[in-house]
Amino acid sequence: MSRFAGAIFDVDGVLLASPHERAWREALQGIADPDLFTPELYRSQVAGKPRHDGALAGLLSLGVRDAQGLARVYAARKQARLEVLIKTGTVHAFPDAVRFVLASKARGLLVAAASSSRNATAMMRAIPLERGGTLLDALDVDVSGRDVAHGKPAPDLFLAAAHALGVTPADCFVAEDATAGIRAANAGGMQALGVARFHEASSLEAAGADLVVTSLDEVDLEALGEGRLERRIS
Repeated sequence: MSRFAGAIFDVDGVLLASPHERAWREALQGIADPDLFTPELYRSQVAGKPRHDGALAGLLSLGVRDAQGLARVYAARKQARLEVLIKTGTVHAFPDAVRFVLASKARGLLVAAASSSRNATAMMRAIPLERGGTLLDALDVDVSGRDVAHGKPAPDLFLAAAHALGVTPADCFVAEDATAGIRAANAGGMQALGVARFHEASSLEAAGADLVVTSLDEVDLEALGEGRLERRIS
């Protein structure tokens, strides 16, 4: 394969530590026991999906009666709670992610963000970089929250990102922390880089990740120039 031309990043859990999981959990109050909304349930059933799809999947996993009817209410409550948490400054960037984005750009890759969340753009705009500007300014393209025919695990959002970058999907890799995102990358003909910040390496590997790391500092930057996802040899 030729060198990579594009790098596409999910946002929550890859670029940013955001309060999405906390908001989903706290929004369950009065619907189901929030203590049952574990990190594992969030990452396997909710993370990476469009808001309504995530709400429905979470409620179904918890065995909530009338999950279909309550999904919109749950999604709206989660959004309201998330907006409050964002305003209180609970979002920050992972330092390794910022380093990796800038290093990828320095090697000539075009960089895109592609999150299902409509909140991702505002959160990235709020992250200042030491060199000046914001994390959003460092990207070439941001398609986060864009309306597509099918959400993850369908590849539509990642294909939209590749199109916006002006590169073919086969010349891109996707960095994702959710199994739905890994499957979406595979379905779009892109290589998948799993980011297992919370001990979910086995599930990302099972979903089809080409490489799984716990920090983006582990990725071999030189191999990217040859179109390969490899772990850096220390």
